[in-house]
Amino acid sequence: MIPKFTKLFALCAALLCAVSAQAQLRLPEGYFWKKLPNGLEVLVIENNKVPLATVEIAVKNGAYTEGPEYSGLSHLFEHMFFKANKDYPTQEKLLKKTQELGAIWNGTTGNERVNYFFTFNADSLSTGLRFMNSCIRFPIYRVEDMQKERPVVDGEFQRAESSPTFQLFYGISQNLWGDLITRKMSIGIHEVINTATPEKMMVIKNKYYFPNNSLLIVCGAVKHEDAFAKVESIFGDWASSGFDPIQKYPIPPFPPMTKNTAFVKESSIAKTPYMMFSWQGPSYLTDSAATVAADVFSTVLSLNSSKFSQALVNSGLAASASLQYGTSRYTGEIDAFIVPNPNKIKECYDEVNKQLAMLNDPNYYTDEQLADAKAILLRDDSHAKEKPSSLPSQVSFNWCSTSLNYYTDLTSNYQKVTRADIKKYLDTYITGKPMTSGIIIKPELSKQYNVPSFFVAK
Repeated sequence: MIPKFTKLFALCAALLCAVSAQAQLRLPEGYFWKKLPNGLEVLVIENNKVPLATVEIAVKNGAYTEGPEYSGLSHLFEHMFFKANKDYPTQEKLLKKTQELGAIWNGTTGNERVNYFFTFNADSLSTGLRFMNSCIRFPIYRVEDMQKERPVVDGEFQRAESSPTFQLFYGISQNLWGDLITRKMSIGIHEVINTATPEKMMVIKNKYYFPNNSLLIVCGAVKHEDAFAKVESIFGDWASSGFDPIQKYPIPPFPPMTKNTAFVKESSIAKTPYMMFSWQGPSYLTDSAATVAADVFSTVLSLNSSKFSQALVNSGLAASASLQYGTSRYTGEIDAFIVPNPNKIKECYDEVNKQLAMLNDPNYYTDEQLADAKAILLRDDSHAKEKPSSLPSQVSFNWCSTSLNYYTDLTSNYQKVTRADIKKYLDTYITGKPMTSGIIIKPELSKQYNVPSFFVAK
């Protein structure tokens, strides 16, 4: 028997932890958060610009949860979300309901998030929430639906493969991630997609589709107290998994690259040549400060006045040149993407390498350019938040890959980035670090300039 004072102490400790957790959570004005007893996190964003409401649910799932045997099935699962469920047993009935709601709907699958969203009149919030509840909790994976949808998903893959940029990106990914490439490629593997079964869909659902692995967002002309009450009445009996899916099915660490690699891919689809130079970058879990510095530095390089742009684009050596980092919870990716002048392939390649070697020079950018970059990021943030229906996806991306506090503080943290922060980012991830590079080019152009003779690992 547990002594009464022990029970009271445990209860007080639990309440204190809950209050502390809420007190530490920082949200923008008009954002309200609540965690239901089943673990479902609920975020309500009050925004009355238009009389609409958007309901989005995000799940911590995607490519990073997929080994080779399941590669692409999170994406197929996303497509099956809009097929049939217990309350709408055929896709025709489901689509009819979206028409009755006047809903705009979609879903996306990335490396670290799968999300689904509906936008409709705000006065239909209860109906919209019940509709989302039916889709997320009670799907029916009919064989005939899967037979129809597998070619659709595989068709997206085939269209991607017809793009030279995808072919280049895939080659780069093979060198960056090795045997763990499926954890970074949500598009999947043809054979896995084309042989998927309802049983495999249930495996994904039973691993990841639980309230304690999900975030539900309601945004628009709503009141948070009313929205919370509606959500709890509809989703409150959704049973928790009883475990943390990401802990139970851990993501394997991405092994670091140990040497420089390079490749030349000759392809007739490459009407225009493209180059990429890539590194393994920071992860939110191990170096969140670097993820912020990376964005600021990329914005500095994007300025027309930057040495990077001047040397490559303004000189006529390239049509465009950028260096970007993709924010990730697990090891991210830094990519320099270059569209070279087809008549100056080698000159462009040499200049890229020259500029990359100079990135960490203290005089590579000015204080004024750093200030300009921060101002651009501030304006971009304001612009991104103008459309209420886009806010849930911005938040859910960060909930899955970073945190709600990271989302709240990001713009102000951009303003705090110093030269020392940028130097640390470059020292840790780019300067002197293993790099993979690739070019995709027409065979005749490659032969004309003997590209394999110079596009090599340094």
